[in-house]
Amino acid sequence: MSMKQYGSLQWILIAGVIAILALTGMNVYSLYSLHEHTLESSRENKKLQIAEFSDKIRYRFFKDFFGLGSTDINRLENQFKDNGQFTREVTNLLNNAVKDSIYQSIYFIPSSSEACQQQGSVLEYTTEKEFRPTSNFSSIVCDGMGIARTQIKSLIDEYKYNNKVIFDSHRSITIVLINPSEHHIFGYLVMPFNQDFLRNSYLPSVFAEKFGDDDHADMNVWLRDWTNEEIITGSNPEADYNREQIQFDQNFPDFFDYWKIEVAFTDASTIAASNTSLIRNLIVLGAAMLLLLGALVFMFRYARKERALAERQSEFLANVTHELKTPLSVMQAAGENLSDGRVQDQERLKSYGNHIYSEAVRLRKMIDKLLDVAKANAGESLINPKPTNIGEVVQSYIEKHQKFFTTQDFDLDIHIDDSLPQANIDRNSLETILSNLVDNAIKYSNDHKYLGIKVLNQAKNIEMHIEDHGIGIEKKNLSNIFDKFFRIEDSLTAKTKGHGLGLSIVKNLVQLNGGTIKVESKPGQGSTFIITFPILNTSESKDSVKSEQNATESLSENKALKQYVS
Repeated sequence: MSMKQYGSLQWILIAGVIAILALTGMNVYSLYSLHEHTLESSRENKKLQIAEFSDKIRYRFFKDFFGLGSTDINRLENQFKDNGQFTREVTNLLNNAVKDSIYQSIYFIPSSSEACQQQGSVLEYTTEKEFRPTSNFSSIVCDGMGIARTQIKSLIDEYKYNNKVIFDSHRSITIVLINPSEHHIFGYLVMPFNQDFLRNSYLPSVFAEKFGDDDHADMNVWLRDWTNEEIITGSNPEADYNREQIQFDQNFPDFFDYWKIEVAFTDASTIAASNTSLIRNLIVLGAAMLLLLGALVFMFRYARKERALAERQSEFLANVTHELKTPLSVMQAAGENLSDGRVQDQERLKSYGNHIYSEAVRLRKMIDKLLDVAKANAGESLINPKPTNIGEVVQSYIEKHQKFFTTQDFDLDIHIDDSLPQANIDRNSLETILSNLVDNAIKYSNDHKYLGIKVLNQAKNIEMHIEDHGIGIEKKNLSNIFDKFFRIEDSLTAKTKGHGLGLSIVKNLVQLNGGTIKVESKPGQGSTFIITFPILNTSESKDSVKSEQNATESLSENKALKQYVS
């Protein structure tokens, strides 16, 4: 990935993060708006229920006199003049009203009567379905009639209906009977309310019926007489009235001048349901946002790794090209001198031969490393694990290279535990691992050339320690040293030849053989590579030996068969 492409990707990722954050903010705002709208909608719905309830109460006070508007007022007035009673259709209405517990009694005061002014008698409708004079009536009767007379006085000349209903607040209802054709008042039907039934029976029952169920648990409703600061009834007997908590009020109904329905919204269940939905949506939204951000971070880190890998590969190609050209150039020059016959002296011939040999070995090692990496990338690293004594392999390696260590003036510290159990590993892999780690210890050593190799029996595992007292590795680089093409570039390592492949090959071979590798290092003090292989169980060892013997016998039989056929 080029720098230009990498820069473009960075800006794209930054724009993506900003877009995700903006979208998340909008979604959170929308969720909270929906949450508030849900609560407001719930409250508006409850306000409509209050209004419907008020209309229902209004109907309750008018229902006994439905049909009065179609009465022939002239015939009613004439019959009253004749026998002091009402017509049959009006009497039927009065019969229903007199049975209604909401009314204390029913009185009729003709417009010409001076009973209230002179403390005379008025007509009371009895259960015998007739009017009878009585002087035993409450002052509420005259109060109701007086209010009705005052109100209708200004309307009588233009009024077109035969009755007008007027309330004395919550005390009484007065029906003014009017002859609209002659613009005069026939009389007043006054019905005081039964206060005990109204306050203690009817209103508590209708409140409990309407607002006492679970569907209305989100609000507390009170009926309040605001002139006397009196709570008449409420939906929840356990709820204490607090004027500051009231969020909505409405007349009850409007003809009860001094009574109001007052509501305090608790929104308990609505808030719980809305909060549950809000939290659920926020969790899903948060998870989606984290997933998207995680994907962007992953893409960004992956792009950085790809870029770093591309840079390391580019550096590797440049280095390996140089490294390959150097031995080839040396071998070519030496070969030309030999082929031209310029070198005749035996000592010089031997020197040229050794030079060509050493460069060829060096070239072969580089090619082997490249082949190992190619096989690892293709998943074609072939191993042949067998029961192997790691201590014997290490001892053999030391003896083979003893002369080299002596000439390099290395301080060797070798320790191999006695009676080491076997491990099921590939011997060639182990030699390659050992060769790469020792090669690194040699390359990165300071003046004090120390090489420590230990093979330890650790219960279920065998540990191999390769230790040097070289330049060491900084902590920030420890996690990258096993990556392909990675090299620590500083003043101490810049002059050291290498391609960043050795430790990658080591880790791959260790894992293929079922082991693990880790490193402990301090800058300026050296490094220790610790490789762990699991011990081979006795039963597994026997099976492996038996399998190897069978394979050997089968190979011998095949050879004998071929010789026989020949």
